[in-house]
Amino acid sequence: MSQHFLGLRTVGYRVGDKLYQAKMWYERVLGFKPYFDEPFYVGFNVGGFELGLQPDDPGPEQTRANGVAVFWGVAKCGEAYERLLALGASPAEPPQEVGGGIVVATVRDPFGNLFGVIENPHFQVGGGASV
Repeated sequence: MSQHFLGLRTVGYRVGDKLYQAKMWYERVLGFKPYFDEPFYVGFNVGGFELGLQPDDPGPEQTRANGVAVFWGVAKCGEAYERLLALGASPAEPPQEVGGGIVVATVRDPFGNLFGVIENPHFQVGGGASV
């Protein structure tokens, strides 16, 4: 059987006309600058995965999350959640254990995107900066 998918590579967040503000906010959240920075796209390498910021907006008929939840690995979910709130995110779902010692939480970034964090003792937190 051939492998059609190579794994998660990029998470894209739409930020409307606030690309610069989004870039600056995510620089503070992540602790480093993007590797790709153009007026049409900003890309951060986060532990081998890409967080991409796009200036276009999906429009009022769509929600930004569209039922999709993306979770970024962290060492301590509660601390990451509180830090994101302190940096200007708004709460969506507070940290909660979902079984097996796995703790998840979600916030909305200042641009309306759902941003999840996960503490999973069964996986190592990847390289790059921790949230």
